[in-house]
Amino acid sequence: MKTEKIRLAIVDDHPLFRNGVAALMREFDDLEVLFEADNGKHMQEMIKQHPLPDVILMDINMPVMDGYMTTTWLKKTHPKVKVLALSMFEDDKAVINMIKCGACGYLLKESSPKEVLEAIKAIYEKGVYINELVSSKMVRSLTAETAPVFTKNEIGFLQLCCTELSYKEIADQLFVSPRTVDNYRDALFQKLNLKSRTGLVLYAIQNDIVKL
Repeated sequence: MKTEKIRLAIVDDHPLFRNGVAALMREFDDLEVLFEADNGKHMQEMIKQHPLPDVILMDINMPVMDGYMTTTWLKKTHPKVKVLALSMFEDDKAVINMIKCGACGYLLKESSPKEVLEAIKAIYEKGVYINELVSSKMVRSLTAETAPVFTKNEIGFLQLCCTELSYKEIADQLFVSPRTVDNYRDALFQKLNLKSRTGLVLYAIQNDIVKL
């Protein structure tokens, strides 16, 4: 029985990189590359001319309409289209903002073609791809049958984690000491089997603890 191909689009403002990724993705029998675009505005035009892609590989730093704006637009306009961020940025702020905008996964541009394929398949089949960059152990938290129990203070801390406030600023917001905030963080790391703030943010978003 012939398996239906995953329809893919690539949005990146660097032609050589974009064309190279498209060529590599066309080597996989599981994928069909529908189109390429060099920014969000161009992608909007291309979507009108082609079938909707299942997954879009999305760069962040682009002129005219960047990855954050484009992903937000897609989430509102075409919510069934899944976004996999493919960026050179690996800082927490970039990852958190892309996930908050609606991205279902995040990869660095240095990733191997095999890893990109794996991420595309995971997003297509499961709706999310979590790798070590965004705390791979979060998968168990998202799929666990028994939901963890949080205190009111831990919920408040989780919600503030989804902002750009530092831990010290979060402590000020909660009227507690920085050490107390560290205790909230460490308790959540243990409960959710996580190791990073990015993982906490992803958990909060995926489980509707914070409303975007």
